Amino acid sequence: MPYTEVAGDRVPIRMWADPQQVEGAAMDQLRNVTRVPWVHGLAVMPDVHFGKGATVGSVIAMRDAVSPAAVGVDIGCGMTAVRTDLTASRLPDDLRGLRHALEAAIPVGFHAHDEPVDPARVPGLRSRSWEAFWEGFDDLADAVHPRRERALRQMGTLGGGNHFLEVCLDDEGTVWLVLHSGSRNIGKELADHHIGRAKGLPHNQDLPDQDLAVFLSGTPEMDAYRRDLFWAQDYARRNRDVMMGLACAAVAERIPGTGFVQWISCHHNYVAEESYDGVDVLVTRKGAIRAGRGEWGIIPGSMASGTYIVKGLGNPASFNSASHGAGRRMSRNKARKTFTKADLEEQTKGVECRKDLGVVDEIPGAYKDLESVIEAQTDLVEVAAHLRQVICVKG
Repeated sequence: MPYTEVAGDRVPIRMWADPQQVEGAAMDQLRNVTRVPWVHGLAVMPDVHFGKGATVGSVIAMRDAVSPAAVGVDIGCGMTAVRTDLTASRLPDDLRGLRHALEAAIPVGFHAHDEPVDPARVPGLRSRSWEAFWEGFDDLADAVHPRRERALRQMGTLGGGNHFLEVCLDDEGTVWLVLHSGSRNIGKELADHHIGRAKGLPHNQDLPDQDLAVFLSGTPEMDAYRRDLFWAQDYARRNRDVMMGLACAAVAERIPGTGFVQWISCHHNYVAEESYDGVDVLVTRKGAIRAGRGEWGIIPGSMASGTYIVKGLGNPASFNSASHGAGRRMSRNKARKTFTKADLEEQTKGVECRKDLGVVDEIPGAYKDLESVIEAQTDLVEVAAHLRQVICVKG
């Protein structure tokens, strides 16, 4: 058996990580998941670490229930990668200009577009039915209605933290664009609203952890959450689509004739309706991607450790899932106390990126070894391409 099975309360914990290497707080979170009455199964990815609400790198299958805090506040966070027809030889010798062009096209951090992006003006945009999508905003929880204008202007923005936009090269020298982002502030507002509602429901009062409070199928609260959840997941996907369209346009403007060959996208903080062993379940992937047989996925590392493009092997033991990245090995606060600006410069040598204390918490040394994470899940995915970044844009 390629995974380790650890005893739980109602279900075992299937771990693609060494239980002895997982921090105690994360193991406590995982054990609490197995005590929830509606849990059907729990799988743990090799990038597992303690998280707010639920463990990052966990896949939680529940019957007729879903926990909004386990999904988290960045609903629909995920990755998009585009393979171009460029080779490294066509990139400029000095990559700073291209980095600045990408930063000019896509707001980062807390910044937003001055005016909402018109989808008709984004070349090659994949998302359709924009009018119907925005009409759905009116059906969301009343609490977020004042955020409409902000949500409009944040569509097509990167955010901060571990979100990034990169120009990468694969082992054959082909240029890829890779980005990581989610549902921005509107996703957080919706998550916070529903997490608060769930914690006040009577059936959640005796749970081992209030962050695992759930909505139950067939209730108005669940109906409202699913409506808002799936809208936010769609917002996140569209947000990445718009950003990638803007990034492709920026590259094509600097390098005329650029073609865009392959487009891959995947969520890694989301809920999906799936069936295993004849049982319909709601699967929450908190820091995990779907890896059904033949499905494309993206597993990034840190600012300088590259990214893997993978294809799923469809392992039902993991609920058709795989890791979403390298996973942190230390908290942001610890990273800020541990590493210096000089450390960041050394560890990101050869990458055109920010090298200041504002992003030192994202230094490669704060993350687990990506190669080891990939090696721990050879029964979940197969590697299709390995990328290394030459430009990294962060908020």
